[in-house]
Amino acid sequence: MSQSLPVIDIAPLLEGRDASTPDSSQSIAHQHIAREIEQACRDTGFFYITGHGVEARVLDNLERLSHQFFALPLNDKLGISMDKAGRAWRGFFPLHGELTSGKPDHKEGIYFGTELGMDDARVKAGLPLHGANLWPANPAELQRAVTEYMDQTVRAADAVLAGIALSLGLDADYFKKLYTDDP
Repeated sequence: MSQSLPVIDIAPLLEGRDASTPDSSQSIAHQHIAREIEQACRDTGFFYITGHGVEARVLDNLERLSHQFFALPLNDKLGISMDKAGRAWRGFFPLHGELTSGKPDHKEGIYFGTELGMDDARVKAGLPLHGANLWPANPAELQRAVTEYMDQTVRAADAVLAGIALSLGLDADYFKKLYTDDP
C-alpha cells in the first residue's frame, strides 16, 4: 500500500462537460483518469485533485469576505441567524450555538446551500434543508462570492463523480442523473 496520497489531475474531465459526445482524445483521457481514481480508491481510499477549476481568486475573495463578516459585531451577524430560515437550515450561528454529540461547539459559522425560491415544490412541501439563503447586508459582496464558489466547486465535484462512475464502468453522468442533479 502506498504511504502517500495520489494526486490526480481532473482537468480533462472538466473539458467538454457540456458536449453531448466527447471526442476520442477526451474519452482516452477520461478513461486514464478513471483508472487513476480506481487505483487510488483501491489502494489508499483517498486522493488529492488538481486541475479542479476552482480559481484562486475565488478562494481568496471568499476568504477575505468571510473574515469581514465574522469580524462584525454579534448583533450584526445575528441579522441572518438560522432561526430566521426555518426548515431551510441556513444562516449564521454563534459561538456555542451548535451541538456536536450533545456538547456546544467552540465555533461560529454560517450555512448556505442551493438557492431555492418559495415556489419550488420542495420548499412548498417543507422539505428540510431546502429554501432560500440568508445573505448579510455587510459585506454585500459575500452573496456573489459564495455563489461563485459553490458553482465552481459543484462543477469540480461533478467531474470527480464522473471519473468515479467511469472507474466503475458506468456512464460518466450516472451519479449526476441519479443523485446530485436535484440536490
